Amino acid sequence: MSVTETGSARPEAYAHLAAEAAKLDAEDVLRDRREEFVLDESTVYLDGNSLGALPKAVPGRVADVIGREWGELRIRSWTESGWWTAPERIGERIAPLVGAAPGQVVVSDSTSVNVFKAVVGAVRIARGRDEAREEILVDAATFPTDGYIAESAARLTGCTVRPVQAGEVPAALGPRTAAVLLNHVDYRTGRLHDLPGLTAAAHEAGAMAVWDLCHSAGALPVGLDAHGVDLAVGCTYKFLNGGPGAPAFLYVRADHQEAFDSPLPGWNGHVEPFGMEPGYRPADGAVRGRVGTPDILSMLALEAALDVWDGVELDAVRAKSLALTDFFLRCVEAYVPRGRVESVTPAGHAERGSQVALRCADAASVMERLIASGVVGDFRSPDILRFGFTPLYLGFADVERAARVLAGTLGTA
Repeated sequence: MSVTETGSARPEAYAHLAAEAAKLDAEDVLRDRREEFVLDESTVYLDGNSLGALPKAVPGRVADVIGREWGELRIRSWTESGWWTAPERIGERIAPLVGAAPGQVVVSDSTSVNVFKAVVGAVRIARGRDEAREEILVDAATFPTDGYIAESAARLTGCTVRPVQAGEVPAALGPRTAAVLLNHVDYRTGRLHDLPGLTAAAHEAGAMAVWDLCHSAGALPVGLDAHGVDLAVGCTYKFLNGGPGAPAFLYVRADHQEAFDSPLPGWNGHVEPFGMEPGYRPADGAVRGRVGTPDILSMLALEAALDVWDGVELDAVRAKSLALTDFFLRCVEAYVPRGRVESVTPAGHAERGSQVALRCADAASVMERLIASGVVGDFRSPDILRFGFTPLYLGFADVERAARVLAGTLGTA
């Protein structure tokens, strides 16, 4: 697309920002990571906050798992290929990416299943200390499934659910609050919530803090241990690039593990899983968060995908994320006809995740045309254009190009 096809910006604006993008890419300390992913250079992929790009190490690893470990070794691979210990082993690789010491993260099941485990487990711990705690506070803007699961957890535990805006949680907390379920980053707007402050407020009120890290794990430092988070869950197919349907992770803080009573006591979480005892005895540590047989193919694809994180500093990832989103917003302001879009993502760095959400009256059709033009983001009802910024494989020239194509799309709408 030529610059004359885009919005109302002057040609010198395009030249200036394109030159700046080239300079920023040359200075990018993470630029070599891009080579570790399978990317189509004709496309700007801004949907890594829904599904991360494929790391190049994954296909070969999955082929080996299928052809040799499954095809040749078969049942022997549970021990000889380390299948049985994969949930904890891969959990230990994710732990540093979310600020957790060893022994607190296990990979298993889906995010939704782990939210259920975490919320019920948190309520049971809270009510074990004070039976009067019978309310679960939920982020009113949460991803819908989290709300559905919180309602089910409440029915199971005899609690009620009260939706509140994240910023209103401190005022809503009280002696009846058992647990608080919050999203670290709002999936629609990209707003980053105050995990340290809200966790501290929950603890001051005697409640448990449960965090959904789906849109922050792999995008920014989380600091679970440092901030005293009680339980947390997260998916691995977004910024961790684990692949579609990759298993999620569950974090149980070390000092809660003995009291953690999972509502799904499966044989994989039993202290003697092959003892086939009629009664359930939970294993020690985060292992009790396991339920059934691990989904080995997707789990080992995730393990290979995590190789891209070797030697990566999360502070560098966060710095680049903010620089990319800042630059995109500048380009949008320079290129896009005024009044066509409005950013609903916070401008302040302390309140921004790794995405930009633009409100646009005809967002659904605009996104369809953007994708057809080689800029892949996604649409969130009713009027949000959502763009995710994955620092490991996205460059500043990509960002500048995406803004130009967006301007052209809006200018011809």
